[in-house]
Amino acid sequence: MAAEIAGKRVLIMGLGRFGGGIGVTKWLCGQRANVVVTDVASEKDLAKSLDALKGLDITYHLGGHDEADLDDCDLLIVNPGVDKRTSAFFQAAVRRDIAWTSEMNLFLERCPGMIVGITGTVGKSTTTAMLGAILQSGMAVEGWRHGNVWLGGNIGKSLLEDLQEMRSEDVVVLELSSFQLEDAEQIRKSPHISLVTNLRDNHLDRHGTLEAYAAAKGNIYRYQTDEDWLVMPVDGGVAPLPSGWADRPLLCRFGIDEQSRKVRLEAPGACSPKGCPALSEGGGRTEQQGQQPVTEEIAVSLSVPGLHNVLNAAAALAISRILGVADDVATDALSRFSGLPHRLEFVRELEGVRYYNDSKATTPEAAMTSLKAFDGGIVVLVGGSDKGSSFAELGRALADRARAVICMGDTQEKILREVLLSSGAADRPVVKTATNSQEGVDLARELAEPGDVVLLSPGCASFDWFRNYEERGETFKILVRAIS
Repeated sequence: MAAEIAGKRVLIMGLGRFGGGIGVTKWLCGQRANVVVTDVASEKDLAKSLDALKGLDITYHLGGHDEADLDDCDLLIVNPGVDKRTSAFFQAAVRRDIAWTSEMNLFLERCPGMIVGITGTVGKSTTTAMLGAILQSGMAVEGWRHGNVWLGGNIGKSLLEDLQEMRSEDVVVLELSSFQLEDAEQIRKSPHISLVTNLRDNHLDRHGTLEAYAAAKGNIYRYQTDEDWLVMPVDGGVAPLPSGWADRPLLCRFGIDEQSRKVRLEAPGACSPKGCPALSEGGGRTEQQGQQPVTEEIAVSLSVPGLHNVLNAAAALAISRILGVADDVATDALSRFSGLPHRLEFVRELEGVRYYNDSKATTPEAAMTSLKAFDGGIVVLVGGSDKGSSFAELGRALADRARAVICMGDTQEKILREVLLSSGAADRPVVKTATNSQEGVDLARELAEPGDVVLLSPGCASFDWFRNYEERGETFKILVRAIS
């Protein structure tokens, strides 16, 4: 591995303000590559990322891309945030026939362990974290058939630097975004177990069409073999994906019974209900192919709110069964799962009003899902930067479920218009606009009544007012906790 990279001039395109390129940069330095980092952002904007790389032998060309950096370039590493269709610098590299790849492709090519890949429009981070909690509990139980468990990818951790510690018996759980998956076609590799939580309109500003977005997501299973597992929603909660997924011999489906709130799993013979031995006992897969699916319902108890989190738990439970974790171990771990920051995160209760931070809801679909998590009065703070999504359905959901709607950010007028179009004069929620987060929180407090929920669930990206959704959520929490 070291000989493959050592001494090569490797150009990293896009360090990123939020540290996305730190892991691959450190790893390349460890492989004794001659590393050059280029980014359109300035040294000041990248200060936090640069601080994390102090002491390493790196050449920086910041504040813009210069095609001269492509001279003598042996390998170009493209940050997933780069839109390769519109990047003149990337297109110049293609014209020069320079080899290029991504951090995730570097990892997928070299990972020795069993890879579990999780993608979807909403729910992929929470499902990844739920599965991680289950597998950590499974490791502590006698009879665990695998090695260590690693979590990484889009959930926030690069695993490249951990490669030297990984073994073939380990389980590697990766949250994979469409940006990361679109490059997987280059190496023609998909995870051994792949999950698609759902698929709705998202990132159309990057992918152009729903079909192109779906094609990128479809790379998570496109290069699987008949011995690999695909996990999909029972209710077909996905937009059109590349053909062939429904014909997979090792296809597991997950869903929920909304009345009983039980998890529903459907899988080939021996993989339900007592777990699948095939992945760890060297064989048995071919015997399961062609068997009729077995359907079973399992009771789960969660501390995180919302039916959508029961569905996330169903997806995690489906994978844990494939990996041989007993149901009682998995459901116990799920009952203790407290959720992730910025995903229906409880902030405080004040004067009978509960405040929740759901800043990670960066799509209309995610915001609509969060609205369903609560009964009673809801005061919703919504809006942000525009990714090209339609707000018609979100407008109808807000008109149906919200007591009051506070529209913010670049999309505020679009959302306001859809809410007003979707409600009659008699049943119309109160609709306000805010010019900043402080004004939004002040309006929410004024409009909320005892027993209500104040919910930050923007349904949009954050790049109009904030660097990322984390900063947006942290700002909301600070403002809410400052209320006296």
